[in-house]
Amino acid sequence: MMKTWQAGKRLLPMTATFGLLLAGCGRQDLSVLRPQGPAAETSFDLMKLSIAIMIVVLLIVFSIAAYVLIRYRRKPGHDEIPKQIEGNFKLEVLWTVIPLILVIVLAVPTVKAVFAAGNDHSTDKNAIKVKVTGHQYWWEFEYPDYGVTTAQDLVIPAGKAIAFELGTADVLHSFWVPSLSGKMDTNPDGTVNRFSFSAPNEGVYRGKCAELCGPSHGLMEFKVKSVSEAEFTAWIDSMKAPAVMPEDPQVAEKFKSACLSCHAVGDQGGILGPNLTGIGSRESVAGILLNDDTGVDGAPIEDNLKTWLHDPQSVKPGNKMPDPKSLGLSEEEIDGIAEYLAGYKLN
Repeated sequence: MMKTWQAGKRLLPMTATFGLLLAGCGRQDLSVLRPQGPAAETSFDLMKLSIAIMIVVLLIVFSIAAYVLIRYRRKPGHDEIPKQIEGNFKLEVLWTVIPLILVIVLAVPTVKAVFAAGNDHSTDKNAIKVKVTGHQYWWEFEYPDYGVTTAQDLVIPAGKAIAFELGTADVLHSFWVPSLSGKMDTNPDGTVNRFSFSAPNEGVYRGKCAELCGPSHGLMEFKVKSVSEAEFTAWIDSMKAPAVMPEDPQVAEKFKSACLSCHAVGDQGGILGPNLTGIGSRESVAGILLNDDTGVDGAPIEDNLKTWLHDPQSVKPGNKMPDPKSLGLSEEEIDGIAEYLAGYKLN
């Protein structure tokens, strides 16, 4: 028993050290501790309130425990039983009322914040309406007032309320942008969930699916791009522009027959897969392969597109993208489509 205890004492500092190191490995762009919007700030304030209450309670409890241990410790020659306080009405009222007060102090702002998070701005004429649909393993964003549908990159004007209508095309997903808001589920039973948030500052915020939805759940990422009103208007106009087809007739023919049955570019194509309009301007391919033409933090978008198109299952296991080779595409045609999509940028 003594040897076990000594071994445990040796492991304790090592465990604490590794715990601190691992705590620093989290991605800052997915942290709820860096709120960038009113909804996220409300959640952060609740976290600080609850932590403050817990710290106060711990200090009081440990202070009382230390006082009792020192003041009433057994001394030499003290063999009598100490005075018992069982049934002390004042003490029982005290340790019942105080926790109740603390719970109320925490419950009131929590309930208020929970109801505020579910505010429906769908009737607000100044809000931007967005229909969000979760798929295995990508996100679809439709702007019904503008006639625009995109995927993976949610573009919003800074400072405006965004009214979301959440649904799913398959299983349960959960829409989560830690820097901007809390989580909201997309339910497969047909229930539509609504909530809203805003991003006061321009910038890019990373979002994820927060509900286990299959083997590539951890790779189901997206981005929220908060831009100026002028940039948002220009983006809408670019998305609605006529489709630009590949210059190579053979690549164009293969792209139309193999890809546009599911995907769309501009005013052409299907609706089953992610909309590819302007994919060359996005910051990632398949939401997880980061694009960087400098090669510093990622890979050139054309390389990422080739990686994805040649073997989509190796990037996101279990996704519903068919193997392009099964659609009759050769290696050279896949590379040609990747080159075309990499150059499909928005103005």
